[in-house]
Amino acid sequence: MSSPLLPGDPRHLGGYALEARLGQGGMGAVYLGRAPDGRPVAVKVVRLEYAHDPEFRGRFRSEVNRARQVPPFSTAEVLDADPDHEPPYLVVEYVDGPSLAAVVRDRGPLTGSALHGVAVGIATALTAIHGAGVIHRDLKPGNVLLALGGLKVIDFGIARAFEATSHHTVTGQMMGTVAYMAPERFDADSARTTGFAADIFSWGAVVTYAATGRTPFAGDSAPATAMRILTQPPDLTGVPAPLAGLVRQSLEKDPADRPTARELLDRLLASQPPAQEPPVPRLPVSGPPQPWQPPPVTPPRRRGRAASFLGALVLLGALGVGGGLLVANAGSDDPGATAPPASTGPSGGTRPSGSPVPAAARTDPEAVLAGTRRTLLHMAEIDRDLALPATGAARASDGTGEDAQFVLEPYGVDYLIKSVRPDAQGRERCLAVRPDENGPASLVAVECTTSKATIFEIGAAGGKDDKGRPTYVIGNDTYGLVQWDDSRRTVYVQEVGDAEVDLTFSFVDRGPR
Repeated sequence: MSSPLLPGDPRHLGGYALEARLGQGGMGAVYLGRAPDGRPVAVKVVRLEYAHDPEFRGRFRSEVNRARQVPPFSTAEVLDADPDHEPPYLVVEYVDGPSLAAVVRDRGPLTGSALHGVAVGIATALTAIHGAGVIHRDLKPGNVLLALGGLKVIDFGIARAFEATSHHTVTGQMMGTVAYMAPERFDADSARTTGFAADIFSWGAVVTYAATGRTPFAGDSAPATAMRILTQPPDLTGVPAPLAGLVRQSLEKDPADRPTARELLDRLLASQPPAQEPPVPRLPVSGPPQPWQPPPVTPPRRRGRAASFLGALVLLGALGVGGGLLVANAGSDDPGATAPPASTGPSGGTRPSGSPVPAAARTDPEAVLAGTRRTLLHMAEIDRDLALPATGAARASDGTGEDAQFVLEPYGVDYLIKSVRPDAQGRERCLAVRPDENGPASLVAVECTTSKATIFEIGAAGGKDDKGRPTYVIGNDTYGLVQWDDSRRTVYVQEVGDAEVDLTFSFVDRGPR
C-alpha cells in the first residue's frame, strides 16, 4: 500500500521517476518508482548518516553485486543500484501484493495448505539466496510478500553493508527485528559470527507467526524477547504437526543443530499438509475489497524496561516495513469547535459521525511536515499536548504557551523537532532522546544539532483523533518510539518489541513559523 510523497522527498533518482512512498525503515525510505521503460519498481534510498561514509559505499556495492546473483524465483529481483549517487539507492522488482504480516493481521493465522505453502515458499527463497552466498539477515513477515504470481522474499543480503559498518552503530546495535533474530545475532561481533543458520532460525520464527499470529519467544519488550531467545525454549502451541518438529529444529540455540535451507525444503516437500483443514478466517465483505489498515492503537497489556545491553533496533522493523509508514490525507482542526459524537472507523481510530471530515479542521499535515507551519503535537490517547520546558523532561500540557509549539524541520526522510521557544541565550532548542541505562529514555531539550538523539521518524498510524485529524507515530531509529506511561504520567522512549504502540500524535496548526 502506497502513500503520497512528502515534501522534501526526491522526485527523481537516476533515471527513475518516484511516484509514491511504500515504506520507511532503519536503512532509509522505499519509494514506488517508474523505470525508463515504464515498468514499476521499488527504489530504496539510503539514510544520510550512511550515505557519506566511504566504507559503507564499498560494502554496499559489494553486497549489491552479490545479491544480483540470486535467482529471482521466490525473491524480488535486484535490478539496479548506484552506490556513488547522492544519496545511494537500490532498485528492485516491485511486488504488488500484501505482506505476510498484513495477511495474518487482516485474516488471522494461516492453516493447512496455505501455511504449508508459505513455509515451502520461504524455504525455496532461502535456498536460492544461500546458494548465491548471500545471507538475508532480516527475514520477517514484513519482508515476505504474497503476490499474485506467488510468494516473494524481499530485502535480502543488503543488511550486511549497514551492519558491518560498525562505527555507525552504538554498542549492541544491530540491523533487524529482535523477535526474528537468532541467538548468535546478539553477539557483540554479530557481523562476523552470523551465518546462513541465522536465516533458518528466522524461518522458524516467521512460520510460527504465520501459524499462530505471534512469535515463538514473544515478550513484553525487545529486551524481554531477546532474553527468551537466548535462554528459553520456543512456544510452538498452535503450530501443526509435522511442521512443528521442523520449526522446533530450526529454532535450536546452536546454529550447528539447525537444518540447512536445502534440507528444510527437501523435508517440507516430502511432507504433506493436513488433508482436511479449517477455513482461513475471512473479513466480512460489504462492498468492494478495502486495503488493509493497521489495527486499533491500544495500550500494551504490560510494559517492559529497556535493557542497555540490547542498544537500538530498527524502528520500522517493529512497525512492519512491509506495510509501510503511511501518510494520511489532510485532516483539519478548530480548537473552538464542538465535535459531533465520534464513531470507530475501519482504521481503528475515531472520526466524527457522518461521511465528511468536519470543515472546521484545516490543518494541512503536508505543510506541517514540510516545516512551514507551527504545530501542537497532540497526544491523541490522553487528549493532551507535548510540551518542552526550559529545563527537565518533556511533559503533557494543555497546549498553551510556546513550550507546546513545535516546527518539524525535514532532515532527509526524517525530522528535527524544534521548539518555537528559544533558550535563555536565544538559541534554538530541539527535542532529543536522553538515554537512561536504568530504564526507558526520556525526551529533553538540547541545542539543535543533528545526531542520533535528535533525528526522529514520523509515520501515519492509520487512525484519527477525536477531531478527525490523522494520527502519527513518532520514533527515534536508535532508541525506539515515543510512548506514554499512564501510571507515572510521563513521556518516555523505548523499543516496542512485541508490545503494541500506546501513543499516537496529531498535528494542531498554530500558524506560519
